[in-house]
Amino acid sequence: MSSYIIPSLIIALVVYSFVKKKNAYNDFVFGAKTSFDLILISFPYIVAIFIAIEVFEASGLSDYLASLLKPALNLVGIPSELIPMVLIKPFSGCGSLAVLENIFINYGADSYLARAGSVIAGSSEAIFYVSAVYFSKTKVTKFGLAIPIALFANLISAIVACAICKII
Repeated sequence: MSSYIIPSLIIALVVYSFVKKKNAYNDFVFGAKTSFDLILISFPYIVAIFIAIEVFEASGLSDYLASLLKPALNLVGIPSELIPMVLIKPFSGCGSLAVLENIFINYGADSYLARAGSVIAGSSEAIFYVSAVYFSKTKVTKFGLAIPIALFANLISAIVACAICKII
């Protein structure tokens, strides 16, 4: 079934553009051309985020922060094995997937930790990466409460993920 989804979406898009009397090819080329500009604008921000992630992990700050937050996160239901994933996810989706892969290897893909980690991975976002891309494109200079609220939402999603996976 999944092998038919993308071709079906492409066909639906071509039919939709035909009905709306739009030139799908020209719109696609225009989108590809403007995406190159987005890459050029957002590249320095993305590099800065990747450097910050590496410094965060290489300095040992992530381990120190995990040990510092362990009692509080355990209190709200997040197991200590998932804390590195919860901390890395706002910075790097790929980094959190690497932590999730280690959980699969060490505890098994059907374990509570693997299920909860999978739900956390699917219900949270790489906030700083996405913020760097979006805010660089929109030229927003005052983030306000956007990042703290997004971090709080990630935390709530991790708590709910662990609670639901414990029940299931």
